[in-house]
Amino acid sequence: MQSSVIALPPSTPFLKARKPLNQNPIIRFTTLVLSSSSPRSLDLTSGHGASSCSRSSQLYSSSRFSSWISTPSLVSDRPKNDISVKAASVSESADESAKSNSIQTLVLGTLFGLWYLFNIYFNIYNKQVLKVFPFPVTITTFQFAVGTVLVIFMWTFNLYKRPKISGSQLLGILPLAIVHTFGNLFTNMSLGKVAVSFTHTIKAMEPFFSVILSALFLGEIPTLLVVSSLLPIVGGVALASLTEASFNWAGFWSAMASNLSNQSRNVLSKKFMVKKEESLDNITLFSIITIMSFILLAPVTLFMEGVKFTPSYLQSAGLNVREVCVRSLLAGLCFHAYQQVSYMILQRVSPVTHSVGNCVKRVVVIVTSVLFFRTPVSPINSLGTGVALAGVFLYSRVKRIKSKPKTA
Repeated sequence: MQSSVIALPPSTPFLKARKPLNQNPIIRFTTLVLSSSSPRSLDLTSGHGASSCSRSSQLYSSSRFSSWISTPSLVSDRPKNDISVKAASVSESADESAKSNSIQTLVLGTLFGLWYLFNIYFNIYNKQVLKVFPFPVTITTFQFAVGTVLVIFMWTFNLYKRPKISGSQLLGILPLAIVHTFGNLFTNMSLGKVAVSFTHTIKAMEPFFSVILSALFLGEIPTLLVVSSLLPIVGGVALASLTEASFNWAGFWSAMASNLSNQSRNVLSKKFMVKKEESLDNITLFSIITIMSFILLAPVTLFMEGVKFTPSYLQSAGLNVREVCVRSLLAGLCFHAYQQVSYMILQRVSPVTHSVGNCVKRVVVIVTSVLFFRTPVSPINSLGTGVALAGVFLYSRVKRIKSKPKTA
């Protein structure tokens, strides 16, 4: 008797040998699900109804069994939550950093504004006092005295931390205090002889002295770009000097000596720097230099000019005592304030950026002094001053380009 055979593809899953019924239910459930997922799982022909029903009941029971078993999800929601939390924290930190940068920028801009403002008023009040009281050594000593009182006040009431100074530190700071004293003394001597604008035009030659002294004492040979930037500075100062209405040799050489002293201070600060573990911050260093300058200059004042800053002497000279004292005090306060702020800025920016800010400050002081004192300025004199200041700005840019590879 001929039997009928149903030919099915060899890949049909349920033709494989079936395991006993006491097999692990999870494995059996997986097998049944794979069988039911095949597109050709059943051939609904006559004579196989029982088989189909049995498989249907198995599928039903397996589906009920699958509802009892909680299978883990292939994709967890936890990483998504972690990513969202991390993204939120990153955005919050970015907002905080942006807010912090904006606050720092605002503080730095305020310091620059105060630096320029105090410097303007110092030059105005100082010039007014020196016009009627031509004793620059006494005036300089008085300004150091005002600064000394302010420093002691800050240390006494803990407005700024009082430093612990060793003998080696004082020896290292002493040369800086000496050249700092000479620098401010020569500046006052120049301001007493010539116009404020002309003094600051001559003081624009500070980069020239810086390059010369660095080459002589530190062995820093200037590049061709640096030397090229010095040419308009020297040429501009020479052109302005030839056409300056208030030109005076004493005022000219005093300003040049001030340049030499101030730049010697920068060179000495590199050469006589104290040990790194004992180093002082800029504000503390300036405070100590101020006190030492007052101690150094006070006996020199008594020897050279005597005691001149008294009410009796001012009255005998026909001066308004109150007006002279008030303006001298304001000049001393502004003198200490603008230098203190300058050191605070130097703690926040690079020396090159500070140099650029100093160049802009000199432009502001020259313009405001010309307007306030109505100083006569010829077109050639203005051209010379502009060329010199442009050279200072160019020098600052060259120094910035030179310093980029070191900071990279």
